[in-house]
Amino acid sequence: MDDRRKEPRPAETARAGVRRQHVLDLLRATPEGMGVQALSERTGLHANTVRFHLDRLLADGLVERQARERAEPGRPALTYTAAPVQDPAANRRNYRFLAEVLASYVAGTADDPAGAAVETGRTWGHHLTDGPAPFQRTSEQDAVAELLRILGDVGFAPRLDADDPRRILLPHCPFREVAEAQREVICSLHLGLMRGALAEMRAPVTAERLLPFVEPSLCEAHLAPLADPLVSPSADSSY
Repeated sequence: MDDRRKEPRPAETARAGVRRQHVLDLLRATPEGMGVQALSERTGLHANTVRFHLDRLLADGLVERQARERAEPGRPALTYTAAPVQDPAANRRNYRFLAEVLASYVAGTADDPAGAAVETGRTWGHHLTDGPAPFQRTSEQDAVAELLRILGDVGFAPRLDADDPRRILLPHCPFREVAEAQREVICSLHLGLMRGALAEMRAPVTAERLLPFVEPSLCEAHLAPLADPLVSPSADSSY
């Protein structure tokens, strides 16, 4: 019998990366550090899964581990903290460079750059969130809240319009310089990301369109009801 371990599928690898990033984000937001149990409660992951991700983050030099004495007898408690970021500006430059490469590649090779970018973004969005249990759906309120979290993690600083809960304001585009040069590709990529994330959640709404730069520093995403949340919207960019 072949007892070799199966290689992880790309989707599984992507999900693991998203969960690991969530653990890292929590540690970065908690300077005093957190233990495994606290991280398990905050992420909803099993403690052993949290330890697995922490070990990987330790190996990558992204977190640090300290042993703290306990008041009661027993082993010292292990606390994890995020390692200091040496040069955040350099990281932003690296992501911008990757976005430029992707946008140039799609624009130069695809017969329909906007459509190709939507599909690429849709795949990205599917990997950035977890879907509900089989045959279940996510409520619109919960889906929008999760979408705002995802967009915030990407760097958009999103917020809902106070007068329209289906209008998302995006006052900060993390790829603004690239979008100004490759608007069709970058904006379609972000529209696809939102559609993919909402489809993965089987939400009753989808991202109908994305209006870029309605003001010099503001884009708008408009949501619309989806007739059947189990069916994804078409690849039409509609931005």
